[in-house]
Amino acid sequence: MKVLLIADEESPYLWDFYQPGRLAGVDVILSCGDLKQEYLEFLVTMSSKPLYYVHGNHDKGYVDFPPEGCECADDQVISINGLRILGLGGCMRYNPGPYQYTEKEMEKRVKAVHRKVLKAGGVDIVITHAPPKGLGDAQDNAHRGFASFLPLMDEFHPQYLIHGHVHQSYGHSLPRQISYGSTTVFNAVGWHIIEIEPAAPAIRKNFFQRLFSKNA
Repeated sequence: MKVLLIADEESPYLWDFYQPGRLAGVDVILSCGDLKQEYLEFLVTMSSKPLYYVHGNHDKGYVDFPPEGCECADDQVISINGLRILGLGGCMRYNPGPYQYTEKEMEKRVKAVHRKVLKAGGVDIVITHAPPKGLGDAQDNAHRGFASFLPLMDEFHPQYLIHGHVHQSYGHSLPRQISYGSTTVFNAVGWHIIEIEPAAPAIRKNFFQRLFSKNA
């Protein structure tokens, strides 16, 4: 499957100077937050493909006017053509605004979706706004990553954890992608396309066998 990743910065190539055909072949669009509602609505209309988003810390407008034609993936496991996607938006709390969480609050959210991930037989992609702690985050409080994402990856081994929030244009000299075990942690600020296929049935079966053995 061809997945368009977007986060934080609206692309003139895909919006102001869009030309028909630029979204050809895209199967699904995933937004990691901090984007104008109109941008998401434009992309879902031009592509005629599903668009799933999580909230960023600057998405206050989504409270009253969520992007039309798009679906919020926060705290959900969504399956599209067998590709399982988990959404956990928001960033570390640094002011009273919405879509901000303490580490404890994010830990509770991760625990709350645990059963949903089990029911889905695991997860292929985790989309977040903030990165995991120590994997592409920054030192200031607003851009610190969540430690609670690490045990999630340790247990379920998603192929990707995709985040935004940390702008390289702000001087954060961080790599675009970082390997963490069998998971690729990818900073989607801007726009990018990845190719990914759902985990094969045999892999899902082995996942359940390992899980049952660990809990026996």
